[in-house]
Amino acid sequence: MDCCGKKDMSDLAKNTWENILTYIKERIPAQSFTTWFGDSKGVELKDDVLLVEFPNSFYIDWIEEHYYRILEEAVGQIEDRKLRLAFKALKQQGDRPVKKRKRLILSQDGTKLQDRYSFENFIVGKNNEFAHAAALAVAEAPGQAYNPLFLYGGVGLGKTHLMQAIGNFVCRQNKTIKIYYTQAETIMNELIEAIQKTQQMTFKKKYRNKDLLLIDDIQFLYGKERLQEEIFHTFDSLYTQEKQIVITSDRPPKDIQTLEERLTSRFQGGLVVDLQPPDLETRIAILQKKAETENVKLPTNVAYYIAARVKSNIRELEGCLIRLLALSSLSGHEVTEELAEEVLKDLLGASEKITKDIVLKKVSIEFGFSEEDIKGQKRTEKLALARQVAMYLIRNMLNLSLTEIGDFFSGKDHSTVIYAIAKIDQLKIKDPEFNQKLERITSRING
Repeated sequence: MDCCGKKDMSDLAKNTWENILTYIKERIPAQSFTTWFGDSKGVELKDDVLLVEFPNSFYIDWIEEHYYRILEEAVGQIEDRKLRLAFKALKQQGDRPVKKRKRLILSQDGTKLQDRYSFENFIVGKNNEFAHAAALAVAEAPGQAYNPLFLYGGVGLGKTHLMQAIGNFVCRQNKTIKIYYTQAETIMNELIEAIQKTQQMTFKKKYRNKDLLLIDDIQFLYGKERLQEEIFHTFDSLYTQEKQIVITSDRPPKDIQTLEERLTSRFQGGLVVDLQPPDLETRIAILQKKAETENVKLPTNVAYYIAARVKSNIRELEGCLIRLLALSSLSGHEVTEELAEEVLKDLLGASEKITKDIVLKKVSIEFGFSEEDIKGQKRTEKLALARQVAMYLIRNMLNLSLTEIGDFFSGKDHSTVIYAIAKIDQLKIKDPEFNQKLERITSRING
């Protein structure tokens, strides 16, 4: 190809990537976009592969870990033709081995599984040991042990990791087995398209001929009757054939409002397991494991500094580490506690501002009760509502365990906390005025 031809291909790669970035920019926070995508560029477009360059390998790890879904969505929306993405690092980190091949971010085998999710790199602690054991049992005997397996917990606690680890384990054991991973929202979009094109049978066959079906974020079924109908019949079809189903959600089946009783019954007919936020020791182990994966030595005091400040979300925990390592690599500075404090002050500062006590204080101001009364045992209707709002906000804003929240409110049982969260979720939908009150309190908490 002559020089003009190469230039044209380079320009096409650049423009294609910029189109994808435009789509992404509108859907993620501006700071996140600038940090992780600001220095990227499309450098080559050959056949159906777009090669994208990032400053170093840390950026690629972070993009693959956290922006897989939106990249897949962006490629589908921007490009009519089939397009795959490959990443390369402009600069390698220290003695990190250079990859022999470019890593493709979008799965090519039709399963939509990502290789990085495995049991080997999942850190097991008290918060998730039962969920890990259950997932491994399912992987070793799909369709026989715990069917369906229902994993639930807050954002960034490892639900998707365990679900895809099951898929990857089964795939390694038997290459011919039919495995498919998807999100409930994707199923909804496919169902709408199938109805519009009168291709409902094609839609049904796609999901009912799998040996292992993995559905993420099933809480998206909320209020969608037609989708629930399809999920129910798909579930029954696979279950009667002894095919394995694994489901994740941010809450247990009985707490998904408007979920049909027959679906709730099916989901609870297997094994329902929750994942709790990790304790300090587990958080430190997660950071050390991630650093080891990156071939970087992480000083123990730095790991402790980060782990002591990011308590509820593994995704955020690893994000702090990746950002620290990326900027350390670019600047040439050694990874120290001082550097961590400087680099992460905006991220860690935000997470430190909100506490249980602050949430309680803002709720007490809104409802006109003392903080002691809200935490105490009095049970008037209005006081009970204030207490339920406080429990709900602490759960959603801090992602604390049900037990921790119950202990904060004078030793309330975890079932009381579950009831409070469900009631507030219901009130948000039914009562617009109450929803405004909740948003007002949230705004005050966020300053």
